[in-house]
Amino acid sequence: MTTIIALVLATLFLAYSTGANDNFKGVATLFGSGTTDYRKALGWATATTFAGSLCSLLLANALLENFSGKGLVPNDIAGSAEFMIAVAVGAGGTVILATLLGFPISTTHGLTGALVGAGVMAVGSQVNFSLLGTKFFLPLLVSPLLALALGAGVYFVLHRWRVRKGITHEWCVCVAGQESFIPVPSHGTLITRSSIALPQISLNSTENCRLRYQGGVFGLNVQTLLDSLHYVSAGAVCFARGLNDTPKIVALLLTIKAINPQISMALIAAAMAIGGLLSARKVAQTMGKRITQMNHGQGFAANLTTAVLVIFASKWGVPVSTTHVSVGSLFGIGLITGKGDKSVMTNIVLSWLLTLPVAAAIAGGVYWSIAS
Repeated sequence: MTTIIALVLATLFLAYSTGANDNFKGVATLFGSGTTDYRKALGWATATTFAGSLCSLLLANALLENFSGKGLVPNDIAGSAEFMIAVAVGAGGTVILATLLGFPISTTHGLTGALVGAGVMAVGSQVNFSLLGTKFFLPLLVSPLLALALGAGVYFVLHRWRVRKGITHEWCVCVAGQESFIPVPSHGTLITRSSIALPQISLNSTENCRLRYQGGVFGLNVQTLLDSLHYVSAGAVCFARGLNDTPKIVALLLTIKAINPQISMALIAAAMAIGGLLSARKVAQTMGKRITQMNHGQGFAANLTTAVLVIFASKWGVPVSTTHVSVGSLFGIGLITGKGDKSVMTNIVLSWLLTLPVAAAIAGGVYWSIAS
């Protein structure tokens, strides 16, 4: 019984860490483009991710099998609570560390590394590394490159369409009062100072100065239409992330058959939501503000790319990383516009490379400590 409780707590820790690192990724472009503020974006992310998590039991069964550990190690090892505790702690520890540092990493990558580390410690060379290549490593390597190319392509097409339709950029002018002091002669040689409020005019220098689109499509204001579609695409990304990531975590609990799938899904969904609400801000700043500057249209193009790729991957049981896809699409936008921060991109890629060995080391150490 103690082992089962430990597994449930370790899995909930992983779910919390996942929510903290992943929940905001779908709405980062809403925040980064100034379409909405952090609090509203986080609320939308939480609601739509939770909905995706609850629907994952019906729509993403293939991922339950992929992340159960079966086929990677002998079934008696994969079905043990000790093995799954090591995997949950290894992946959760890696993800929460990256979250505290502000790096958006992949829960899928963390789980894969943890499975390998615990597997090597449990059975050594009997780990089925060929399965890792076809079902895990290849999709994780291909997804960011595909998202980068598709994100850049979608933005290019939408940009050309906007230009052909005659939809132009509109800037707002920010006016603020500034108090100044001017000398005033008084009583011969005596000089006094008098304050006067002068207007200070600036262009695109504060958070309230935002590029907007001017024009119409099908009789609708193009800015209103774009913002609405942006919200829909952001919600779709969050829904897809909940759909894709929840089964990977629930698979850890289903191996011991101590909790039915419906309760497991609800527990994981709740833990992910709480993690996002309490601990998402650092990753939100990286995703929304630091990778690349973006306007409304660029943010929408990135979200559209991510939503399409992740939803189809979930349906086909391909374990792509929502992180790699969403960050890859932002990389693509940044490269096309020339506004991407290459140093930030480099640091993120390095954190991705470290995810596997760090998760493997933690999981291997945990399994050795509880199984020996």
